[in-house]
Amino acid sequence: MSAIIDTFVAPPCHDEIEILFQDDHLALINKPAGLLSLSGKNPQNLDSVHHRLVRIFPGCTLVHRLDFGTSGLMVIARNKAINAALCQQFSQRTVTKFYVALLCGYVADNEGLIDAAIAKDPALFPLMSICEISGKPARSHYRVLERFEQKREDGTLLPLTRVQLTPETGRTHQLRIHCQQLGHPILGCDLYGGLLLPGTEKTPRLMLHASELNFVHPVSGKPVSARCNSPF
Repeated sequence: MSAIIDTFVAPPCHDEIEILFQDDHLALINKPAGLLSLSGKNPQNLDSVHHRLVRIFPGCTLVHRLDFGTSGLMVIARNKAINAALCQQFSQRTVTKFYVALLCGYVADNEGLIDAAIAKDPALFPLMSICEISGKPARSHYRVLERFEQKREDGTLLPLTRVQLTPETGRTHQLRIHCQQLGHPILGCDLYGGLLLPGTEKTPRLMLHASELNFVHPVSGKPVSARCNSPF
């Protein structure tokens, strides 16, 4: 098997993490695009959500991650017991997550399901691939919110579809590769075709935002419904 060599060095992220809610047990944050969730092995990739938050919440841990380019909601556990309880909810798929994305082109159907297994291939790192033989099951729902044209710098009009994405599973790069599989990559996605259409080359970020997170508070037992509006 090929060894994975990660040569990615993250550019500096000057945007702040917005803390949306906090109590003695957990915190809800809005992660900026262009910030790693966890610090990388490369010392140049020290800055991350976790690196910043342990200064505010000593002993905190990440329950889940968002891709480097994705912005939006994350829940942070403030101790190991809360982390275990929340991780159990994620693993049992009782947590519901909603994302907003801009897809290249006009998606034909108003809603649908993308059911395509996703596999890791060290030879292709960091790319994931669709593979029904060696891949793990992955399912994503989509619902069209609007279809519109965006005027680019050169005056051309770029057809886009704003969608709500709901992943049933939590595979690496799932929404990004599933949208590519649909034939409409996420605008700004450098790995899965979101910078290939004319007029998309200078897109400033991955147009994917974690907009809603629903789970049960591990201590109070009350449902938590967190929302964070998309910046695009």
